Parts: sequence; structure tokens; C-alpha cells
Amino acid sequence: MKRAAISKLIYQNIKNHQLQLKEQFLASKNQIGYFYLDALLPEEIALKIYNKFPNIERTIERKSLREQKFTAYQMNAYDSLLEEVVFAFQDKKVVQLVSEICGIKELLPDANLYAGGVSLMSKNSFLNPHLDNSHDKDLENWRVLNLLYYVSPDWKSENGGNLELWPHGLEKKQLTIESKFNRLVVMATHQNSWHSVSEITANQVRCCVSNYYFSKDPLLSSDAFHVTTFRGWPSEKLKDVFLQIDNKIRSSVRFLFKKGLRENPHQYKK
Repeated sequence: MKRAAISKLIYQNIKNHQLQLKEQFLASKNQIGYFYLDALLPEEIALKIYNKFPNIERTIERKSLREQKFTAYQMNAYDSLLEEVVFAFQDKKVVQLVSEICGIKELLPDANLYAGGVSLMSKNSFLNPHLDNSHDKDLENWRVLNLLYYVSPDWKSENGGNLELWPHGLEKKQLTIESKFNRLVVMATHQNSWHSVSEITANQVRCCVSNYYFSKDPLLSSDAFHVTTFRGWPSEKLKDVFLQIDNKIRSSVRFLFKKGLRENPHQYKK
């Protein structure tokens, strides 16, 4: 199935729910703006996408105090359907519609898939509370929206692996959005948009298609350049100390070397 056909389905479904999605985003905009839409694609297509995800052995593992997950971004190394669905979210009409819903002008999709592509999370995988890095790979545009499309069938909340938003900071209770099958989540990203993924407790793999939209301007006037910044969960006092030290070290390196000591390998090179 080609991306034009997939993007047409995505566009039409979002368009059919545009008013409700806009209300949802506006209601949360003052903290972390977000909306989600279930049954994004026909079920049989969503299942095909899930079935084309690579085995974990064919992905890149990211494992540290900050996170444990598996990523794939060199899309031409995998089944073509995965590349088609990733780039379907970058269709001009889809991008413009999301722009209208979120009230963000001149959104820019990222053909480089800088941190985008697909991700897999298995038992014990997690993603600590964090702020996404502020810019694209060339430090020219600001990251402003995350688009996460979940395709693991029969995913239950008790499996873990759910998206957690912290709209009132890490001292207050988080808002949990279940990583439900065939659900699209769109969330704003800025210097207050702390979010995390709860540890997976089930012997299942959570599969996600990820895209990020950028803009010439940040969402908040107070936004400043930053690397991906991690914290501990409220119960992880000691880990939080180590992660804050780690943030400072990585931030210092990026202050001296704006693009880092080496090129970030997480980008699609055709």
C-alpha cells in the first residue's frame, strides 16, 4: 500500500473529527497540548503495519539509566509498508490539517526522521520523564509536535508502556494515555512538556510509528536550546540526582560543540 493512499485515509479520519480534536488540544494547550484519535486507520491496515514491524534483533537498542527501547530509522532496510506509513504522516494535507487543529503555523515535517521512524518496547522497557531535544538535526528549526501512532493489537493499560504527560510538573500526578491499538496521539513539545513511557510489564512488544513536526519558531517565548533532558520518576530520588548530573554534562558538551562530538546516527540516510 502506497503512502498516498494511507495519507488519504489519515487525513479523512482526522478531518471527520477535526472539531473535537481541536477542542481537546485547546483545553490542554496551556500545559501540554495534546489530542488523540482512536481507530485511525481501517483495522486490517493497522494489523498489516504491525505485522511488518521488524524483529527486535534487527533494530538498534537504546539502553541506559535514561531509557530502554529499540528503534529503527533506516526505513529502506525494512518492509516497504513501514516507510510508507511513516511518510504518510508527512503528507502536505495531513501536516496542514494538524497545523489548523493545533493552531501552529507553518509546520515542517522531518524527512530525515531525526528521532523518528518506528520504535519497539519489550518487557522491562521504559522511557524516563524527559523533555525532547529542542531542535532538528541542523539546529535550524524548533521541535513543536510529536505524533505517535500505536499498532500493537489488544494492548491493555496494565501492560505498561503507556504515555505519561506531566502537565503540572513531576511533583504532581501524571496524566496517562494508553498506548491503545490503532490510536494516534499528538502532543506539543516545549521546555515544560515533560513526558515518559511507563515500564512494560507484559511479555508483549509495544510497536509505535513516530513522527516529529518542526517550526521556525518555538511554541513558548521562553523556550531555549536544550538537549534531551531526563529526570527520575518521583519515586526515583537517587536516580534523579544522577540523571540531572548527566543532563548538565551533555548540555555542557553541546554548549561547546553545538552539533555534538559526533553526528547523531538516528536519521534516515537514503
